[in-house]
Amino acid sequence: MDGTLGVDISSIRVIGAAVTPAVMVSGCGILATGLDNQVARVTTRMRDMVREWRTLPEGHRRRWVLRQEVAIMDRRHALLARALLLDYAAILSFVVTSLLYLLQRRFGVPEVAPVVSFSLGVVLLGGIALYAMASLRLSRRAMQLEKQELFEEPSARGPE
Repeated sequence: MDGTLGVDISSIRVIGAAVTPAVMVSGCGILATGLDNQVARVTTRMRDMVREWRTLPEGHRRRWVLRQEVAIMDRRHALLARALLLDYAAILSFVVTSLLYLLQRRFGVPEVAPVVSFSLGVVLLGGIALYAMASLRLSRRAMQLEKQELFEEPSARGPE
């Protein structure tokens, strides 16, 4: 303990180590909101496309494009849902990390335990990034279908 300030530096380190994962929890919460919004937008867009598909007559060329886009949106939805699940797992991992840091002194939790828990949270964040990038790639494919329908010759659009 520092006699002049009355502050135990090791306690400050423990608090800092416990607070760092809490900041990650906050960041993951913001990320979860964004992912949830994307899932909702994809769901709404899919429903709109299916509604449009049902209104078109059998054999209409737009139905082919809509069918392809709904398949792409379904894959995007699955990727984003997995990313959201990983995000919640990362939140849990960072909460556990904070608890382990706080319990280290009192219950003799091994020093490696919070490090492992924190590292798991970071790995989960990497998984979220991979799923989000795959979703973006699929989003681009859906836009290319729309562009193809708009600008290319009818024979390149699929069945009439």
